Amino acid sequence: MERMRNARTRRRLDPRNWASWKPFGIGERKPNNYLELVKAFRSVKGNRRYAWRLLTQGTCDGCALGTKGMRDWTMDEVHLCNIRLRLLKLNTMPALDVSLLADVSGLERMRSAELRDLGRLPYPMLRRAGEPGFTRIGWDEALDLAAPHLRDGSRFGVYLTSRGVPNENYFAAQKAVRALGSNSVDNAARICHSPSTVALKQSIGAAATTCSYTDWIGSDLIVFIGSNPSNNQPVAMKYLYHAKKAGTKVAMVNAYREPGMDKYWVPSNAESALFGTKITDHFFGVNVGGDIGFLNGVLKHLIETGRVDEAWVAEHTTGFEEVREAVAGQSWEELEALSGATREQMRELAGLLGEARSAVLVWSMGITQHTYGEDNVRAIVNLALSRGFVGRDHCGLMPIRGHSGVQGGAEMGAYATGLPGGLPVTGENARRFADLWGFEVPIAPGLTATDMIDAAHAGELDALVSSGGNFLEVLPDPAYCREALSRLRLRVHVDIVLSSQMLVPADDGDVLLLPAQTRYEMAGGVTETSTERRIIFSPEVEGPRIGEARPEWRIFTELAARARPELADRLRYSGTPEIRADIERAVPFYQGIAGLSEFGDNVQYGGRHLCPGGRFPTPDGRGRFAPVALPALERPDGSFMVATRRGKQFNSMVHERRDGFNGATREAVLISTHDADRLGLADGDAVELRSVTGERAFRGRVLRAPLMPGNLQIHWPEGNVLLDASRRSPDARIPDYNALATITKLPA
Repeated sequence: MERMRNARTRRRLDPRNWASWKPFGIGERKPNNYLELVKAFRSVKGNRRYAWRLLTQGTCDGCALGTKGMRDWTMDEVHLCNIRLRLLKLNTMPALDVSLLADVSGLERMRSAELRDLGRLPYPMLRRAGEPGFTRIGWDEALDLAAPHLRDGSRFGVYLTSRGVPNENYFAAQKAVRALGSNSVDNAARICHSPSTVALKQSIGAAATTCSYTDWIGSDLIVFIGSNPSNNQPVAMKYLYHAKKAGTKVAMVNAYREPGMDKYWVPSNAESALFGTKITDHFFGVNVGGDIGFLNGVLKHLIETGRVDEAWVAEHTTGFEEVREAVAGQSWEELEALSGATREQMRELAGLLGEARSAVLVWSMGITQHTYGEDNVRAIVNLALSRGFVGRDHCGLMPIRGHSGVQGGAEMGAYATGLPGGLPVTGENARRFADLWGFEVPIAPGLTATDMIDAAHAGELDALVSSGGNFLEVLPDPAYCREALSRLRLRVHVDIVLSSQMLVPADDGDVLLLPAQTRYEMAGGVTETSTERRIIFSPEVEGPRIGEARPEWRIFTELAARARPELADRLRYSGTPEIRADIERAVPFYQGIAGLSEFGDNVQYGGRHLCPGGRFPTPDGRGRFAPVALPALERPDGSFMVATRRGKQFNSMVHERRDGFNGATREAVLISTHDADRLGLADGDAVELRSVTGERAFRGRVLRAPLMPGNLQIHWPEGNVLLDASRRSPDARIPDYNALATITKLPA
């Protein structure tokens, strides 16, 4: 009966949630989702039938919500987002003309989007030191050239990004690296959710979301903290539409009142497409870096007003008394100064949480990409544990992922600090995998992604294999990264298209380009793991194939087999079904992956909820509170906290110069109206941001925005020039994507 009532509620029009009475939001500033369909149709000219098959027969390679074709497991409706439409061109474009690579001096002046548009990489290409460009070589020559550089495990590193990389590639790559005597294999999870991995593992015993997307719909409250799904996980907005229809309230904690989280037009839903949907009911503005002050203040209110679920806490957790004592010692003045919010605003969110019978807490890189990202996550976990919002319907902790390969990448063991299954790198765990695989596994953690760049810069690394990604765009201080890349004796770039880091000349070494297949091209199909822990099969899709492109699992295992021929029989696979069988043996909670073989096949490890009934996968079965100290943030007079934000892009792949939600161009410097008036800055004024230490600068143009005073935002990756490459969190080693800077108006 309840299910029938909910279905009727979803069908009924509800003007209370409408964003506008103007049909289709005419005149409102918002992305034109229907225009995106037109652009996608134009971009795949000549391959439209293949593009349609990718949309309807493949698993989405965009964000980590994980659709099968254009459907998912949460509701029986069409799911299709702009990110996936923009990726169609990459997945269907023809090969580039390799003669363009003979002299790359002209290509070096091109933007990344222009390089991608040249077409797919079709053949292995080699550039030696001093040469103007690349020449085509065969696969055997390429592999034989690279293999000798990978025999000393202490002198090379491997990095894999999450641009559609499936579980099979991650698993085979990390196994190959460990056969070569190294744990220096890392992936994009390092620079987005590694603090979540660390803090969740310590506090609840599992480094994944504890709930499912289904839990959003019908929850009393969803709290987004440093997260903007309207930009980064747009398919999620349909879930929020249905959640609002079911009576769910949405709160947002952020430095910027994101327009897409205020009002959103879901294009595939008639009511929302016509009238839009009001998403956020309660907005709480906090300073960049002030989240701990705000969250601890909310917890302090919960404790002082008797809204902690004391019985649940006593039965299912440990460490609460230490947390109670810690927040009691933090004054309201300290909490307000750090957070930028008032005591009353903290009380308001505490009231919402205290009155809610169920709640889901969602966060993303606004929380993690700080030097104290782990503590940010611990503060969120403390709130959830204090109310028992774990392990039951419509409740949970959700570190929402922005890319389809991030969750699986870490769980496959493509992680310098973790083995398959997320096990820490210890002697005991290394011996377990040595017994399983038949070769010695190193017992010391390897170099993380940022450590690899440091080692290359210091001359302590000889070779780097980069599968996808672009360190020049994703890491702080591009000039530092460029110098590091140039000092390597060998760089191997495995990718489907060109990127700017491939064009960095080596001072005294070789640069190899190896063409990879997309997930849709791999014989035997592949899998991805979504944010909700759903392992989803994506079959090979019939269509054109590019030159001599190979699956990455085959490239990595063949490199290792040639470097360690005595282990070749233990490294080579006959195909992806054999890799999935190996994954199932290595990662027990991935039980069932070996049986996935048809479109739509999936298994959700752990079921709908982790920690069911308050039983945690920790040694004592209890969740762990952790006291969180206030970070020592000081902002010198006249300076601002600057955060990097995402616009019309997927990862570092920028799709448009202008963001449809707020009109910001890529050079925009978002500033509050209060600060702009105080400094006499008008929209469009040219300004320079300079780090407080003076050595880094960014130039842009003013855009007034609903931002907390004292804070600025600039786009990533353009704003990376302002960031200090040495600032990282202590445990996860994530870079700090924020800076302290002054702002100066430039002459007209």
